[in-house]
Amino acid sequence: MFNKIWFKLNNTTTGGAILIAFFSVFAKIVGLLRDRILAANFSGAKIDFLDIYYAAFKLPDLVFNTLVLGALASAFIPVFVKYLQKNKEEANQIANSLLNLLLVVISLLTIVFIIFAPWFTHLVVPGFSGDKFTLTVSFTRVMFLAILFFTVSNVLSGILNSYKKFLTFSLAPIFYNLGIIFGILFFTRWLGPIGLAWGVVLGSFLHLLVQIPEVLTTGWRYNFTYQFKHPAVRQIITLMIPRTFGLAVAQVNQVVTVIIASTLAAGSVAYFNLANNLQSFPISVFGVSIAIACFPVFSQAFAEKNQEKFVISFSVNFRRILYLIIPFSIFLLLLRAQIVRLVLGTGNFSWTDTIQTAQTLGFFSLSLFAQSLIPLLSRSFYAFEDTKTPVYISLFSVLVNMVGAIILGNYYGIFGVAIAFSIASILNFIILLTILRFKVGYLDDKKLAYSTLKISFLSLLCGLLAYLVMHIVAPMVNMRTFFGIFTQTLAALFIGGGAYIILSVLFKFEEVEIIGKFLSKYLKVFQKNNKPENP
Repeated sequence: MFNKIWFKLNNTTTGGAILIAFFSVFAKIVGLLRDRILAANFSGAKIDFLDIYYAAFKLPDLVFNTLVLGALASAFIPVFVKYLQKNKEEANQIANSLLNLLLVVISLLTIVFIIFAPWFTHLVVPGFSGDKFTLTVSFTRVMFLAILFFTVSNVLSGILNSYKKFLTFSLAPIFYNLGIIFGILFFTRWLGPIGLAWGVVLGSFLHLLVQIPEVLTTGWRYNFTYQFKHPAVRQIITLMIPRTFGLAVAQVNQVVTVIIASTLAAGSVAYFNLANNLQSFPISVFGVSIAIACFPVFSQAFAEKNQEKFVISFSVNFRRILYLIIPFSIFLLLLRAQIVRLVLGTGNFSWTDTIQTAQTLGFFSLSLFAQSLIPLLSRSFYAFEDTKTPVYISLFSVLVNMVGAIILGNYYGIFGVAIAFSIASILNFIILLTILRFKVGYLDDKKLAYSTLKISFLSLLCGLLAYLVMHIVAPMVNMRTFFGIFTQTLAALFIGGGAYIILSVLFKFEEVEIIGKFLSKYLKVFQKNNKPENP
């Protein structure tokens, strides 16, 4: 019984979505624990250390996210899947050739950035000076070592995704965060603040290490092959180029955000990143996990020239994301101060820090639906081997974000930067969906529109109920204590969220039926395998 259920979980798209979602939740919980430990030890009078920590990520992220992360996922998997169906050995040679090519390129870039780190860092944080700037340079140099491990790790992730094996791929972020936590708790004792950066390196190594056993079960073995002229390798590189350009623009946008934040009040970089980490929780759990699990299906539909299969999968998962993310957005907006205080409000993290982070989070929450659907929309284009269109759209939205951040940042500080981010994200979503509709044609439009209206109305109604519960509970507890804030938050979420689930069942939302059918199917498998044998 267990083996059958496990096989479905780790070898099917729906099972993969469940695994990814489940472990994404766990990884994000560990990530929030990481942020809580960081806030407790390095905020308040030491808020500059958090600014340094988050600012130092930007250059390594610029290189890695641009050249490896998104570009590799969008270009590698469709080509690898195509060759895998023909010749498994050849597909593995393609993977190794690409891995070796990336390692050479990333290693050279890492050396360059480490040597010229002071110059590059000055471009990223012009508002930093003295010891704050010097330590940022040191953090940046150490963190660049992490992207070597991440490069190998993400190629292995691509292989596992192609085989629809999602277990260790889903576990990897948990081990990454555990490595960082180890750095906070122990490396900083032995090495000082730079131990934070070494914790990131340890986390990246664990991110790689945990995936090796499962990828070996697919038959893949590493070898030093360099078939860089292979048609598949060339095709992957060709597909990566426009996506790489788009990601480069997006990463530059992140750098611009840090540039602007570094010139604002001390702690602005930290507030922005802490709020961003909080809002990324539902995006990763609901949006990214579903998009990742759907991508092989989208790619297969394109390979089979089965447009109906693509539309059905796209519609179901689009509506599934909306059903989960819209109410979450409203509850996050209403309870932003409580959530920030519960997650980060310990140690040196003051009430001022809480308000600054919570307000930034509130502006992020306005675009949560768009941010959660963009991964699904982007992968829809990638599956059709169209990596250019999302790039052009991303370029436009990034320009909007950059201009908006500069203008609004001058008036509203870090809040203005968050507002610009949300405006750009919503524009990105609208344009992606519009062009996909023209490209593919019918996208189950009526169901998408009707579900969006139903979900939005019900979410607003339950949000108002949660807001009412907040004000009823507040006078009944001590809101200056963790227990009081926790009680108020739990009550609002329990009543508002419970009402949302009950009403969506009563009104027969199709998204609930989809989940119900899935659970019913696995319950039958469980019951079948637990029937007593005849004597």
